[in-house]
Amino acid sequence: MAENLHDQRKSYEKDALVRDSVSDNPMQQFRTWFHEANDNETVDEANAMTLSTLNPDGFVRGRVVLLKKYDENGFYFYTNYGSEKGKSIAHHSKVCLSFFWAGLERQIIIKGTAEKTSEEDSTNYFHSRPRGSQLGALVSHQSETIADRKTMEERLASLEKEFKGKEIPKPEDWGGYLVKPVEIEFWQGRPNRLHDRLVYTLKAYDWQLSRLQP
Repeated sequence: MAENLHDQRKSYEKDALVRDSVSDNPMQQFRTWFHEANDNETVDEANAMTLSTLNPDGFVRGRVVLLKKYDENGFYFYTNYGSEKGKSIAHHSKVCLSFFWAGLERQIIIKGTAEKTSEEDSTNYFHSRPRGSQLGALVSHQSETIADRKTMEERLASLEKEFKGKEIPKPEDWGGYLVKPVEIEFWQGRPNRLHDRLVYTLKAYDWQLSRLQP
């Protein structure tokens, strides 16, 4: 069944991205934009980002994960290392992160290399999560097939009893990734599709800033 979407369009007119208004450091610029998105009532879950990886079968796959920390080293998220994304990163560590905040007509695209964080970092974050989320990590063998949902619910009920009043152990195959950026692009929608695109590229130990045509 075909559906023509040619007339679905909007004009982007909320802001501009001017070289003189941005930081020389892309992580500082990210911080500025992230706080503006996080404080904006039109944005739901500003830390939601699309993680794109290259699967061992040669296909690229994207999925939404949550940014849980960022610093001068890069961007952090947490997952099951045995999941499809974990296996893909083990196969090919170069990944892409992207944020799209429609209410601000802004997008950030990050190219970088993913590496596991320390066991200490992973454990500290795991125990900062709600107990239900901790138990969920034990229940789910992420990305593996399962007969029905009832099986997971029964596992959860069993673990709730087992660990009542006790510390929940972090699964051995669960932890964090740090994505170290080599390129960060900031995109601001503009009228007539003449969007602003400023890209920071890491050269040796310095960031170089340039403007791209839309």
